Amino acid sequence: QVQLVESGGGLVQAGGSLRLSCAASGRNFSSYAMGWLRQAQGKEREFVAAISWSGGRTYYADSVKGRFTISRDNAKEMVYLQMNSLKPEDTAVYYCASGRSPYTLVKADQDAYDNWGQGTQVTVSS
Repeated sequence: QVQLVESGGGLVQAGGSLRLSCAASGRNFSSYAMGWLRQAQGKEREFVAAISWSGGRTYYADSVKGRFTISRDNAKEMVYLQMNSLKPEDTAVYYCASGRSPYTLVKADQDAYDNWGQGTQVTVSS
C-alpha cells in the first residue's frame, strides 16, 4: 500500500501556471510508474499524464500535450505536474495515482492504477 498526498492546487487566471506536487510513502516508490488524472465537475475522471518508474518515459493526453510536464524525483519520492498556459477547461480536481504493478508502464487505463491521493482542486478563471 502506498500513501499519496497532492498539493499545489489553487485559483489561477487563464494563461497562468501552477505546479502540482505529490508526496508518496509506504512502498518502493522508484519501482512504480505514476500518473496524474483529473475529474471536472459532472464529468468522468480522465487521464492527464504518466511517467515511468525511472522517469525516462512520459505520456500525455492530447489536451495537455505541449503545456503540461510530468516529472519525478525518486530520491524525494515525489511526482510533479508543471502546468503552463492553463485554460478554463483545465479546471478539475487533480489526482496523483500509482501504478498497480512494479516496472509496468501505465497510461490512460485507470485500472492500471491502484492507489490514489485525495486530490487537489485547480480552478482556471477566464
